[in-house]
Order: sequence, then C-alpha cells, then structure tokens
Amino acid sequence: MPSLKEVRNRIVSVNSTQQITKAMKMVAAAKLRRAQDAILRIRPYSEKLTAVLNNVSESLEAQTENPYAEDRAIAQVVIVVITSDRGLAGAFNANVCKATLHLISSQYADLHAKGKVELVCLGKKGQEFFSRRGYKVNSDYTTIFTGLSFDNARKAAEYVMKQFVDKKADRVHLIFNEFKNVATQIVRTEQFLPPVKKINFAKKELNTTITDYIFEPSKEEIVKELIPKSLKIQFYKAILESNASENGARMTAMDKATDNAKELLKELRLVYNRSRQAAITKEILEIVGGAEALNN
Repeated sequence: MPSLKEVRNRIVSVNSTQQITKAMKMVAAAKLRRAQDAILRIRPYSEKLTAVLNNVSESLEAQTENPYAEDRAIAQVVIVVITSDRGLAGAFNANVCKATLHLISSQYADLHAKGKVELVCLGKKGQEFFSRRGYKVNSDYTTIFTGLSFDNARKAAEYVMKQFVDKKADRVHLIFNEFKNVATQIVRTEQFLPPVKKINFAKKELNTTITDYIFEPSKEEIVKELIPKSLKIQFYKAILESNASENGARMTAMDKATDNAKELLKELRLVYNRSRQAAITKEILEIVGGAEALNN
C-alpha cells in the first residue's frame, strides 16, 4: 500500500489536472459556438451558389471551356489535409491522417513512390505527422488556423487551383472532418478538382424544368467568374467544417477527461482513507502494546 504522502501528492496532481480540463472544456465550448455559427451561415450560401452554377452550366453550349473541369490522365496528385494546430481533441487528427494514408495506399501508391503526390497540410498536426514519415509536404499554409479568415483560405485555394490549371496536378482531394454535432465528426474525402457533379434524383423528378436566367453580360463570362468563386467557397467551407469539428471534439475529450479525473479522485481518496485508517490502527496497537509491557 502506498504511503500517505504519495497518495496526497497524487490527489493534488489529479485535482490540478481536473481544473485544467474543466477550463479547456469551457474554452472549447465558447469557440465551438462561434465556429458553429460560422459554418451554419456559410452552408446555405455555398449550396445555393453551387446549385446556380450547375443550372447555368447545364444551359451552356458544349464548346464553353472550363479549365477546372478538365478530366485527364492522372500523373500528379495534390491532397489537402486539414487538421488542427493542437492536440487534446481525441481521435480528431488521427482519423484525418488515417484517411489520407488509406487514400494514398489504395489509389496513388505508384504515384507516391515516384514522388508525384503532394500533401498541402492545413494545420500543424498533419504537417508534423507526414513530415516525420517522409511524405512530400507543402507547409506554406500550415498556420492557416492562427488567423482563420476567408482571405487566408483563398490563398491556399488559389494555390491548388493554379496547380490544376497549370497541369501540375491532375486530381485535387480534400480530407477533413465534417461537423455534425458536438459528439460526432465525420471524416470526408472529397474530390475538389475536377469537381464531381452531384445529382439529386429526387429533386430532378419533382422539378424537371431548368430556371431561365437573364444574363448580363453573357453566360460564359459569368460562369468564368462564378466557377472560381464557387470553388473558393467550397474550400473555405471545408476549413470551417474542420474548425467546428475540432472544437466539438476537444470539448467532448475534455469532458471525458474531467469525468475520468473525478472517478480517479474518488479511488485515490478511498485509498488515502484506508491508508490513514491503517496507520492510525497501527499506532493504537503500538501504544496499547507498550502500555501492556509497562504494566507487566
């Protein structure tokens, strides 16, 4: 059985840890509220912009050029890995890293062996993970979460878009955590370029007509402006999803850590009381034994 001093030191240590996890939970909850509001605001805008773009694109003639939709043989790949800057968020970062490793091993193992797979890491944890393992990592946008804004996200989006247009990348993937609620984050692996058109068959059956828009100056010029803007919004939306997911995962992890510390404190106090009782009983027995020896 440990000594009373050892148990007291452990109780003090666990109590301090519990206070830290409580504070981190409260901070994560405050950040989560802001991050959740941001993602809830951008989702309708992103969906509507994409719907308008798809509708306009359907009415364009086939000869209209779209440099972001060119489907060509895959010789080089860019994967945007969105993680966090800090840990203590459960399996948040590990799940994204595992999904990235699975994508590379299942689809691009040969290209990776030739050094044709570039990882653009948004967040320090992903950059550290893949740098240690010898992957080709672009760290120019690692600190994007230090001052998260659309302007910073736009720079990263323009980089990967330029890589695709300049034919330095034939596929661009996004891997991130999608925010569902505080306790649930879903790892998404999405093809960013060329975009995969999502068809909603239910809506198509209900509404087979295409909205007739009035264009000024022309359909082609408007699409040239809408396509890059829509792609940047989708890119920024993925970053906001990851940001909200990170705070939700950290809040859940700190809540569980606080509960675990509470349970551990109960066990330590029980051990302390038992040790103290045993020490007192031992002292009483020694006193009684000494008194009996004096009487005899």
